[in-house]
Amino acid sequence: MIKLFKKTLAICLIGLGLGILLVLLLPITGWLFMIGVIVVCVGFMWLAC
Repeated sequence: MIKLFKKTLAICLIGLGLGILLVLLLPITGWLFMIGVIVVCVGFMWLAC
């Protein structure tokens, strides 16, 4: 049950990060872009463990 919850949370994080990246590719601002990249990375790390 906990593993399923962790995977769901990870997928949500990845989706959120990709959404941030897609929105921010219009006006390119460095620090917001980095936040999106970090959120996606955290999601993938969460999915891996």
